[in-house]
Order: sequence, then structure tokens, then C-alpha cells
Amino acid sequence: MKDTGGLLPRDAAMNRPASSQEQKAILDALRKGLDEGALGLGLGLAYTPTATAEEILSVFYEAANWKRPIFVHVRHAGTGSPGVFESLQEVIADALVSGASLHIVHINSMAQKKTAEALRIIEDARARGVDVTTEAYPYIAAMTGLESALFEPGWQEKLGGITYSDLMWVATGERLTPESFERYRKQGGFVVMFHNTEETVRTAITHPLVMIASDGGIQNGKGHPRGAGTYARVLGRYVREQKALSLMDAIRKCSLQPAQRLESMCPQMRNKGRFKVGVDADITVFDAGHVVDKATFENPAQYSEGFRYVLVQGVFVVRDGKLQDGVAPGQGIRAQ
Repeated sequence: MKDTGGLLPRDAAMNRPASSQEQKAILDALRKGLDEGALGLGLGLAYTPTATAEEILSVFYEAANWKRPIFVHVRHAGTGSPGVFESLQEVIADALVSGASLHIVHINSMAQKKTAEALRIIEDARARGVDVTTEAYPYIAAMTGLESALFEPGWQEKLGGITYSDLMWVATGERLTPESFERYRKQGGFVVMFHNTEETVRTAITHPLVMIASDGGIQNGKGHPRGAGTYARVLGRYVREQKALSLMDAIRKCSLQPAQRLESMCPQMRNKGRFKVGVDADITVFDAGHVVDKATFENPAQYSEGFRYVLVQGVFVVRDGKLQDGVAPGQGIRAQ
């Protein structure tokens, strides 16, 4: 079985628990990354169904020891077991016990029809002192690897009752059938998974606690439209057209809130997401009356419209609405 470019766990990581020796090797690798400046630790529990509660808690303790947040894809949602509530309770309890800061990724994708209830759990946990945050992307579909553990037998119930035709093979744009599902699963590769609703998306992105994140990635023109259209979609569709968000709330969700989530372990983030003298000159100038996303599921690699200027570290990367070729002033950010 091939994987999606090494992105997701495969083979033994999907179908058996890690041995004590393997768990030690995993923690050693995590410590090495943290020592090199990783901003936090990521756990893809939906992709490692055999990971034990003890193993997961040990990773939370490691994040707490380094004072870095832990970013978690919870086990899964849908109508299977565990469901939304059990999955959330597991990681919130681990955060409470360990003292680690917790970020739950893609709340609308994870919780689906239970998004409002999931947000209530996060609100209540925060009210009782748990450092937990979340984010969402503004699309009704996710993207993941067809060879991953998500699509082990029973996947339709586990993922909320979707079926083969709700999966789009990214490479060709075709909707899957039972036959093509089996063929492509053996091959390995990305699928777009239509498993959500506009109502759920709106519930998530309009909630005061929810940040906007793209989770984007496009290669050779193929991928998910969130890789090119996320922020324009929020500004155009949900601010201007639907008036579901104010312009300032949307900008805060896209910039200041993510920076604030990371600034406790990375002082450099205190210079991000703000517009004032002395901070990094990362500036986007857009036409609020025109900004619009053009990326689609069939053709995701489409530039958004309405962004006139984009500066990174004071250097133009978009000028007069045109991308500047060969200009890449951005730098990686590490914990300090």
C-alpha cells in the first residue's frame, strides 16, 4: 500500500499497537523535533486507531514538559464508536491531567452535525481553566488519504453515513464507486470527502472561539480548493455576501487569533497578526467589495481575486494584483 507522500501513518502504524521499544523511539523523535524548535506536537488519532490511551497521554505529558501545545485530530466523528463526545472527552481529559495546551483541529470536519455541541464542550472546558482552542476551514468537504485508517472496514458509519459517491479522486476528479474505491485504495492517494453541510460550516466559522485555518496543500494543480481560496472565501462569501461575520471579526480570526495561540512559546508571534508600528510588515491590502475565491473542487489551483497588495516582511509578493515571480521573503518560525 502506498501512502500520500509520507503524510499519513500506514501499515503497522494503522493496524497494531506500538511496542514499548517503538513508543520510546517515538518519544525520542518528538523530543528531537521539539529541541530543534517545533512549535508543538501533532497527533492524528483518527489515523492511528490502535494507539492506546496510555501512549497518547505520554505524548501530552511530553508537550506539557516542553510548554508547547498539542494539535490533535481526534479519533473520529460520525455515528460509530467512539463518537464526537467520547473523542473530545479523551483529549480534554488528557490536557487537564497533563497540563498541556490543546488545539483541536478542524472542528466542523471532525464534529460534523454535532459541531454546535462540540463547541459547547470546548467552551465549558475553557470556562473551567483548560487551555483548549480550535479552528475550521470554510468548505463542506475534507481531503485525506484513501489508503489511511479512516477507510478501514466500517468507514461509512464511522464517517457519518457517507458513501462511495461522496468521495472524489483528486487526480481525476471522478466520484468513486465500490470498484474504483478498492482499486484506488490499493494504489493510495488523495480523495476529497464530501461529508459536511453549509449550516455546519457557518456554525463553526462564526463562533467567537473558532479561528480560520486553511489546512491547504496543492501539488501540480491538484488538491483541495482550501489551499488557494480559504481566506478569500471567508471575506467574500461569509462577510460580504452572507453577512454571517463582520469584516473585523473575520480578519481577527484569520490573523490575530492564530498568532495569539502560538505567542506563549514563540515571542516572534507577538509581532504577527497586528498592524502597528514596530511589528513585522506582513500586510494584505484587499478590496472588501470585490474579494472572491475562484478555486473549485474540480480546479483548485485558481488565484483568488480582490487582493491588490501582499507584503511579507515588508517585501511585495503581490503587487497591483499580480504575483511577483521569484520573491520569497518568508522565513520559518521556531519556538524559542
